[in-house]
Amino acid sequence: MSWFHNINVVSHNVSDWERAKKFYSEVLDWPVAYANDEVGWMEWGEENKTHISINRWEGPDPLPLNGGATLVLGVDDPHAVTAALRAKGVRCDDVTHIPGVVLYGTFYDPDGNRLQFVGGNA
Repeated sequence: MSWFHNINVVSHNVSDWERAKKFYSEVLDWPVAYANDEVGWMEWGEENKTHISINRWEGPDPLPLNGGATLVLGVDDPHAVTAALRAKGVRCDDVTHIPGVVLYGTFYDPDGNRLQFVGGNA
């Protein structure tokens, strides 16, 4: 038996706290689950489901690129999601199709953290 039941949260460090909060709350329009400006931690997601969070980076070392984690989200149509994100000014790679395996898209938050989504017909 594993000690772990599920993924609770995937977290990224961010250099610009206000810009990151706006990106996740307004551009992606995710529901806020928890916010604490004093400690620099904010989470988005629904109750009893995996959350994504940001952590305010205060150094002294440089901000770690990609935070060592990639969040992968499920979608119905990766091409439509890519188009919608690009229309909002979000940097996106072209959708990747590995026939018979996966169809996925990649996009980036304002700090360059990579996020991905998967769906559609492989």
